[in-house]
Amino acid sequence: MAIPSVKGFELGAGFKSAAMLGSDVHDEIFYEKNSDQKKKDYYRKTNNAGGVEGGMTNGETLVLLAAAKPISTLNKPLKTVDVKTKKTDEAMVERTDNCVVPAMGVVCEAAVALVLANSFMEKFGSDNMSEIEQNFQNYLNTSY
Repeated sequence: MAIPSVKGFELGAGFKSAAMLGSDVHDEIFYEKNSDQKKKDYYRKTNNAGGVEGGMTNGETLVLLAAAKPISTLNKPLKTVDVKTKKTDEAMVERTDNCVVPAMGVVCEAAVALVLANSFMEKFGSDNMSEIEQNFQNYLNTSY
């Protein structure tokens, strides 16, 4: 929501989940032993939570959706009021952008990357890269 043109944000099923039954919203957990190290033994068939539960990631793919408002300036100006004369006037046409979608994807991806990097540094941070890497490797090597 720090991105000025974003007016709506949801994780996973988001607002649709309000109209769903709990039994349809919740992501059931399954277990299947995998010999492939790249696959998880515990898994979910759905990801309605969007990869976040209780304010923290749950290991599933993050699914973030943002809705942006239309651009502020239009080629067909809207009515406004001249602040000096107090008379009705038309807004100025300052630019001709017609779609923010390409830029919006880049901006949203960067905003998410900053939040993830901040969380990573809270967990593994230090004042040098070798210590950060060691902290992260120690975490990966910890078995629970």
